[in-house]
Amino acid sequence: MASVNPFNLSDSEEEAERRPNETVDTERSSSDGAPGPPPGNPFSPPADAERPTLLLASNRTSPSGEGISVAAPSAMAGPADTRVSVDVIAAQLLRDQYILTALEFHTELLESGRELPRLRDYFSNPGNFERQSGTPPAKDQVLGPGGPLNRAGSISTLDSLDFARYSDDGNRESDERVAESEVPSQERKNFKSSPEIQEPIRPLEKRALNFLVNEYLLKNEYKLSSITFSDENDDQDFELWDDVGLNIPKPPDLLQLYRNCGTSPPSLRDRVDVSVGVNFTDLPGNCITQDPPKKPDLSQQQQTEVVQELEYQISLLNSEKESLAGQIKKLQSEIQTLKRTVSSPPPTIQDLDNGQYLDIRGVSEPESDLDPPSTHNASQYHSKLKSRPPVQFDQPNRKLSPAFQQALLSFCRMCSDSRLGAEVSRIADSEESVMLMLGRCLPHIVPNVLLAKRERMVAHLCQELIPLILCTACLHPEPKERDQLLHILFNLIKRPDDEQRQMILTGCVAFARHVGPTRVEAELLPQCWEQINHKYPERRLLVAESCGALAPYLPKEIRSSLVLSMLQQMLAEDKADMVREAVVKSLGIIMGYIDDPDKYSQGFELMLLSLGDPSERVVSAVHQVFIPAFAAWTTELGTLHTALIPSLLARIEKLLMQGEHSLDEHKLHVFLSALQSLIPPLFAVVLQNAPFTSRANLHRDTPAIEVTRFPRPASPLQDVATIIGSREMLSALLLLYDHQLEHEGTTGWDSLLWVVNQLLPQLIEIVGRINVTSSTCVHEFSRFFWRLCRTFGKIFTNTKVKPQFQEILRLSEENVDASTGNGILTKATVPIYATGVLTCYNQEEDRKLLVGFLEDVMTTLSLSHAPLDSLKASFVELGANPVYHELLLTVLWYGVVHTSALVRCTAARMFELVLRGMSEALVDRRAAPALITLCSGPEFSVRISTIPAFGTIMETVTQKELLERVKMQLASFLEDPQYQDQHSLHMEIIRTFGRVGPNAEPRFRDEFVLPHLHKLALANNSQAVESKRSDIATQLFEAYSALSCCFISEEVMVNHFLPGLRCLRTDMEQLSPEHEVILSSMIKECEIKVENRAMADAQGSMSIASSLVGEDAKTKFLSKMGQLTTSGAMLANVFQRKK
Repeated sequence: MASVNPFNLSDSEEEAERRPNETVDTERSSSDGAPGPPPGNPFSPPADAERPTLLLASNRTSPSGEGISVAAPSAMAGPADTRVSVDVIAAQLLRDQYILTALEFHTELLESGRELPRLRDYFSNPGNFERQSGTPPAKDQVLGPGGPLNRAGSISTLDSLDFARYSDDGNRESDERVAESEVPSQERKNFKSSPEIQEPIRPLEKRALNFLVNEYLLKNEYKLSSITFSDENDDQDFELWDDVGLNIPKPPDLLQLYRNCGTSPPSLRDRVDVSVGVNFTDLPGNCITQDPPKKPDLSQQQQTEVVQELEYQISLLNSEKESLAGQIKKLQSEIQTLKRTVSSPPPTIQDLDNGQYLDIRGVSEPESDLDPPSTHNASQYHSKLKSRPPVQFDQPNRKLSPAFQQALLSFCRMCSDSRLGAEVSRIADSEESVMLMLGRCLPHIVPNVLLAKRERMVAHLCQELIPLILCTACLHPEPKERDQLLHILFNLIKRPDDEQRQMILTGCVAFARHVGPTRVEAELLPQCWEQINHKYPERRLLVAESCGALAPYLPKEIRSSLVLSMLQQMLAEDKADMVREAVVKSLGIIMGYIDDPDKYSQGFELMLLSLGDPSERVVSAVHQVFIPAFAAWTTELGTLHTALIPSLLARIEKLLMQGEHSLDEHKLHVFLSALQSLIPPLFAVVLQNAPFTSRANLHRDTPAIEVTRFPRPASPLQDVATIIGSREMLSALLLLYDHQLEHEGTTGWDSLLWVVNQLLPQLIEIVGRINVTSSTCVHEFSRFFWRLCRTFGKIFTNTKVKPQFQEILRLSEENVDASTGNGILTKATVPIYATGVLTCYNQEEDRKLLVGFLEDVMTTLSLSHAPLDSLKASFVELGANPVYHELLLTVLWYGVVHTSALVRCTAARMFELVLRGMSEALVDRRAAPALITLCSGPEFSVRISTIPAFGTIMETVTQKELLERVKMQLASFLEDPQYQDQHSLHMEIIRTFGRVGPNAEPRFRDEFVLPHLHKLALANNSQAVESKRSDIATQLFEAYSALSCCFISEEVMVNHFLPGLRCLRTDMEQLSPEHEVILSSMIKECEIKVENRAMADAQGSMSIASSLVGEDAKTKFLSKMGQLTTSGAMLANVFQRKK
């Protein structure tokens, strides 16, 4: 066999095909004209070996044959010259895999100006550096000195190579590059099945197989094995296929993979073999395969397998069909039995249950109609089971709509969807049904008892025991034994999670429905009472949820006394947020069933207590469940608008009277949020007590309610449609409501008249008493009026709300007391009317009304020299919403072009409030031109008023052109001689620099702010007027204090910051000695920073100089390496080959 020189290979076969002539010439020169190596050369091949031949010619091989005859120079030299040629040395280095030495040799030759084609070709061919893999060599691969050399792409070089293929993840890249068509199918099968060359499992393959194995265990009811398996692989999430990490869709399950022998066809009927394609859907009758004539046996075998698989599926379906038919017959017989035994309709309480209770009742009606007495004779006890009348529950005297009742009970978390949940919700009532239940449950319990060593397995077993415990506790004749069994139920799991608590609650409800209110009170409630102070919060949480879930099935006296007291105690004493949250929800459910008017005061105190809870989740539960349920009860009592809302308003007024100087904003928020949650039930009362209520009829042509008609409710219980009963009824009532307001008036409409004549005036009076500078209070009341107006509708807002505000806010100078600033236009009434009432609707006429109102307020306050706090509050509240930015700029432009300088000053100061949060495009297009227009006016006061707005632009905008314009404007203020004696201008600039300097661009701070502060401090030393000097010094002190926290370069620190501080210290020595001490400390700290930086720079320069020697060698080496065509990633791969 001819020896092969692997180092004269070209990049690819394609490259050789592009140069056939060159290949022929090279081969001819190697066989005819090239001298062979001398006999004594140790690097020459053996004498009996055939002459080396080239498989492929390289386009970089020398035409002289230097790359072929490795000893040609030595032969020409004659006997006197014994030197070995560099080409021979290179060949030997490559043959013995001294790759790094060969690379260094190649580098030395390049430095000396002699490039060896052999080494150049070798290091330019990426195929020489590909890692070996377990894949057998294909037919286009040859053996290299270190094993098989993989085939490289024709355009792949070390510079253009995909680095991701040479990662550290393994050697799988070469497998992926070999096309399936290049390897015969039978060879691939033999290779895959050969254990000697089987690759080890990869991490991603292991995770994928783990996922499929766990899925198989779960599907086939090997739950405990699945738990154990997941424990042993705790680093993997078996819920999500994406966690595996493979960028492919989820494969078929393990059974499907097994049946398809490793292939994954889309379905059973679309199987495709390596050499046979069959589509059984398109072939009638017997399946005729499209095999080639030479493979009749393979197609026949496949056809047989498909037929057998289909027959197996048919048998499974037939067995399932028979099983379902048996179940249907059984259910039909049970229905007939029920029809014969049930003589009275179910309790009306059932009509008020939510879907979860309906599930429980639908499964357990045959069992829950019996209330067995306690007797010592078991046989007599069971003989009387079927003769008992249906269980009766205490019906509350309530008029809640079924939709509201269902939404309320939806907060009871039940679990009846799963197999175990259905089992728990179904309690046996006869020996036969007990046997059936045992037959269903025991197979899930017994096999796993001995394996229950882990805590998770124990908890799973305990869940499986719940239906057995409930069934026995329900049917056992001995009260003592029943009590013990229920005690076991509540103590079954040490710390039950959500699913386990839902399972226990479902069982408790099924038990309660089966045994009736008397036994629930005597047997279940004591178990709850025992757990009320348990050390584990999960157990206390179970008690809190049980009280709400059992509320419909308890005697009404117990509901409003014992259970209410238990929950009140837990609300006041429990430290766990989740327990108090469950308590509040259960209290809300209790409020849906309580009918004792004497409990109103207790319910009101519970509402206030829960609203003051420090936990947000508890307060959220109050607004979602408790307040709507409590409001529904007060509506039936007739005390919603006569007692509940007035009580909250009285507390708000008392709070305002007590806190004129220091208002407790948290308490105000508590009371106002409660009032806000009462708006939907109040509107429902107005609709239900209207003159047109009796005329409301449901028609098919009733228009649907607009999505934006009402504010989004916090929960279904705050939805007006839920309170009324249905969206159809609400739609019909809304049509009559709008017509009545617009055409017929409010005569005889007592509930609406109370809102108009008592509620609104009292609210407006309260609004006028709150502090306008408190943004929190303004925002709270604004949101309240917004929800009130949106709930009661546009017609109500335009005809009832706006006129009352407009009557008070008479826009004239008479309404402003300029001397004291106590006019109504200076109160919070202005921002609340503007942001809470005028913004409810966003049509063109509404926006015009808002713009006109703000313009009038700005003009009136400015001309009256009144405080601008109310206008500022309006701009701040509206500016928080980008929707109103254009509108506010329209208002401000009105002030910019106003003839009065006072109005223009006010407009300039308002710009500072609206620029924050405004888009840069809007600032550039409208705000900046307006400010520059104001600066061009003759009044200095107007120009000074624009400085804070310019500062805000410097603080918030990043657009360079705009920043330069602002910088030029500020520079004109500081450098123009006409402003040199403007004390107020200097004060405003220093104040603005101190505010925006820390947040402004560092270049602007270093080049503009600090130098000008230095100039102002220096000029202040020569200020003759002591009051002005003191004012400037105080402002400079505040500005320098704020800027001292910023990073300041050493140059700016030395040239401007420290000199400015020293000038300021000179002023403070005379004006304020206590400030002088602080300034001295600041100067000392800055000087220390400068010294430390100088020392660090000196040490850094020394370390840099000492490292230059090593860096020089490193740089030289890297520069030489950069001259190669070899990429950095490929070199790293080369250095990793030699182990």
